[in-house]
Amino acid sequence: MSNINPKTYEASTPTRVAFLGLGVMGYPMAGHLARAGHTVTVFNRSEAKAKAWCDEFGASHASAPTPRQAALNAHIVFCCVGNDDDLRSVVLGANGALAGMQPGSILVDHTTASADVAREIYVAAKNLGIHFIDAPVSGGQAGAQNGLLTVMCGGDQPAFDQVKPVAMAFSRAFTLMGESGAGQLTKMVNQICIAGLVQGLSEAIAFGQKANLDMNLVLDVIGKGAAQSWQMDNRGKTMVADQFEFGFAVDWMRKDLGLVLDEAKRNGARLPATALIDQFYADVQQMGGNRWDTSSLIKRLK
Repeated sequence: MSNINPKTYEASTPTRVAFLGLGVMGYPMAGHLARAGHTVTVFNRSEAKAKAWCDEFGASHASAPTPRQAALNAHIVFCCVGNDDDLRSVVLGANGALAGMQPGSILVDHTTASADVAREIYVAAKNLGIHFIDAPVSGGQAGAQNGLLTVMCGGDQPAFDQVKPVAMAFSRAFTLMGESGAGQLTKMVNQICIAGLVQGLSEAIAFGQKANLDMNLVLDVIGKGAAQSWQMDNRGKTMVADQFEFGFAVDWMRKDLGLVLDEAKRNGARLPATALIDQFYADVQQMGGNRWDTSSLIKRLK
């Protein structure tokens, strides 16, 4: 079950859509589309997960055995998979989504992937008369379940304008950042910020604990001032309590920071702190923390 939380949906024209990838993010995102009144066909590599989704959301929706078949007759095809290679596998080729989509339809990818693969798929889609929007998300599993994701988009304005009313079913904000690839580049900026914030918070809490301070009280006090952040509000006290079994996994953050560092090599950006924190996350992986929340950086300091 997805634990999709109640949301008031903005009125939008019922649309035939497909959703490819029913992981911890995709499953509730597709569910919000169904609850908002859209007709949804889903694809997942595990057919059991696709069947469970259909059982939960009703007979008016369906699953398909391939991305191509899921995309048939869909005006918008949404996708949320693991990485560049996963994305290519569900979009390109004889059984990929593009093979089943009609000219004028729109492919929207919510995977956190490289800007290069976004541009590659944009060109492949354009050659078929299909629109493509790269649209990585921020907000994590809770954001997906609550329908409150922040979505950063790259692509053409007319396609974006068609997608936005539908995508608001699972979004708090859905914003066009620029041309193809701009969504992925914006997500990279997001991950750079998070990495630095979590490392700073880890050092602060570890320092306070060594100083024998009541860190829950400290966080209450400094959280009302300039040190306040989402990470402090939502992860500070769980870090104090040594709890890391929720949220965004270390493996996923390392994948994202790898994309960031690769892009920095291409564009010449200097990211000394980000590169160092990426190695700190490698240390957490060596500790067995692959699936721990990213706030587990503090484990290195204890």
